[in-house]
Amino acid sequence: MSYKVCHLTTVHSPLDDRIFYKECKTLSEAGFDVVLMARHEKDEVIDGIKIKALPKIKNRVKRMLKLPWVALRKAREENAAVYHFHDPELIPAGLMLKLYGKKVIYDVHEDVPRDILSKPYINPYLAVALSHFSEWFEDFSSKRFDAVVTATTHIGTRFSKLNHRTVVVNNYPLLDEMYTPVVWEDRENCVAYVGGISRIRGIKEIVRSLELVDTKLLLAGSFEDDELEHEIKSMRGWEKVKYYGQVGRQKVREILGTARVGLVTLHPVKNYIESMPVKMFEYMSAGIPVVASNFPIWKEIIEGNNCGICVDPLCPEEIANAIEYLLEYSEEAKEMGENGRRAVLSKYNWDLAAQELLKLYSEVLS
Repeated sequence: MSYKVCHLTTVHSPLDDRIFYKECKTLSEAGFDVVLMARHEKDEVIDGIKIKALPKIKNRVKRMLKLPWVALRKAREENAAVYHFHDPELIPAGLMLKLYGKKVIYDVHEDVPRDILSKPYINPYLAVALSHFSEWFEDFSSKRFDAVVTATTHIGTRFSKLNHRTVVVNNYPLLDEMYTPVVWEDRENCVAYVGGISRIRGIKEIVRSLELVDTKLLLAGSFEDDELEHEIKSMRGWEKVKYYGQVGRQKVREILGTARVGLVTLHPVKNYIESMPVKMFEYMSAGIPVVASNFPIWKEIIEGNNCGICVDPLCPEEIANAIEYLLEYSEEAKEMGENGRRAVLSKYNWDLAAQELLKLYSEVLS
């Protein structure tokens, strides 16, 4: 029997790396009939997965107030065996689906209460109130869902106290998605950063570090806002940046097949300190050493596998010194890249995480 499962997101792209390429494709390949509801131009089928389009609402407040109820109405029409949603703003819709007798899974990508506290555009006093409310509401709701999936062990520790069926499905890279078999000596003497470009993700310190080292930065992603983009592009280090803008997965693979070092120097805010950034594992998967923030969990991975250097992310000089070392000592950098690649092949890959997801679905449907 082929069970129908319905994934819902009102925040993410329909081709989101974790939701579409990892979770939905894993379920589809395992024989499930997979429907994904997301903001999109039209209904269509991609790689066997039925995309059901939700309207694109650009205003954040209007989206949060309106779209969950549109998603709920369309979701009920699918009459799926399992509903699996990915955004905190969909919690009320998830609770309604439970009232209708449906099996519901909440997929927690981020530590939302802590994430709210790190948002620079929210008034600090309001942020504290919103953080407390969001934690209370998540705690209250999660006890009522059939299961909770979390993207990291840290988040899983919190939710396992609320719902006995909490499973960590780490957002590890797909095997070989970011790997290009390139001769090390053919790589350019440059570094790469791929991902969201914001202040707390360390872009100012990265560009400032370029003033201190002879290299160039391959940069891909979208700026947080126009003000930041203007500020960064006016810095002296920007002349050493090759900026691609927002790119697809194939272009990311090309960039990581060109560079000799990957950068992930996020600021020490609570939500990052206890996170497991997928870009770190993608750099490792690509076979390049990583310059990463010196957070305890990250140091355990980077130094434990001897696949890079950990630095103070607020210190451009430390970032520059690490880059300079890896570019100067090419053979050691090559070996670190190979170590990271081996670690991904053995323990930090989606094939292993996918087994946890499939096991959970078997339990929920039994």
